[in-house]
Amino acid sequence: MLDKSFQEITSNIKNDITKTQLEIMTDANKKLVNLYFNIGKTLEENSSWGNKFIDNVAIELKMSFPNLKGFSVRNLKYMKSFYNEYKDDEEFVQLVAQLPWKHNITLMQKVKDKEIRKWYMSRCLEDGWSDSILVYQIDTNLYDRQVSAIKHNNFGLTLKQNSDLANNMMKEPYVFDLIELTQDYKEKELENKMLGKLKNILLELGNGFSFVGNQYKITIDNQDFYIDLLFYHIKLKCYIAVELKVVEFKPEFASKMGFYLTALDEEVKDENDNPSIGIILCQNKSNKIVDYTLKYINKPVGVSEYKIFEQLTQEIQEKLPTEEEIRLHLPMVEDK
Repeated sequence: MLDKSFQEITSNIKNDITKTQLEIMTDANKKLVNLYFNIGKTLEENSSWGNKFIDNVAIELKMSFPNLKGFSVRNLKYMKSFYNEYKDDEEFVQLVAQLPWKHNITLMQKVKDKEIRKWYMSRCLEDGWSDSILVYQIDTNLYDRQVSAIKHNNFGLTLKQNSDLANNMMKEPYVFDLIELTQDYKEKELENKMLGKLKNILLELGNGFSFVGNQYKITIDNQDFYIDLLFYHIKLKCYIAVELKVVEFKPEFASKMGFYLTALDEEVKDENDNPSIGIILCQNKSNKIVDYTLKYINKPVGVSEYKIFEQLTQEIQEKLPTEEEIRLHLPMVEDK
């Protein structure tokens, strides 16, 4: 067995190497984006040369740097557009320099509102999205579902802290890529399909969710009760119980969830955990019935609809993140 002190020494060296590699990559990316910005500025300031100017620049650069990629006519036009987009906004210039070039092009093309674009930029930096994950989130209107949508929960009344964070994690509706479901699927089939694509489900639930188990058993006075899906949220520091309903929301769903949350708080969570939170996912709901119900539930519960992709366009299918990309960007544990 290796001496512990030696292991600590080598571990520190490895951490330093990884940290330095990241710093080098980050610095290199900033320099590359700044280079593209400056090239775009030059191209814009010399537009009077005519329509073939960029084509001739691309030819000249290819001759001078035959092994260097990134200076095609198309990319040079992106650089010019990139400069024009941000030349009068220093805050954006600083922000875009932190993102890979492909992310910047995606955002510039697909998100026209700059405030919404800034939100997606922040999420990219915070959650480490690849470009394909970014495209997927934009195509499924994540901003509208998570920021603009009216949420239906009682977090403000029941949580002493982190009520805003809990509210912000909710989406309306949740969108799941489960196109293999049969037409008249049951709750168990829905659960099984979600487990089969758990990494995609974690992506949709959001950053901070770690999977604990499905049909999670809690025994009270020799009676067994089962929670459809149980997660632990790293940022909220609490368990999150998810119940799946393939029907319209009914008030009794919230009462049952309240029981589950009490059981989790009494039997599962430890003293360092915050109160457990419940999310009820329904095919549809009356917002007034939900709000009336939650007003008198003393446990933190949120209710959202969910949507299933019945048919994805070819464009979105091609841009869906791979399992490997999702695995690299989301926490995944079997237990807390």
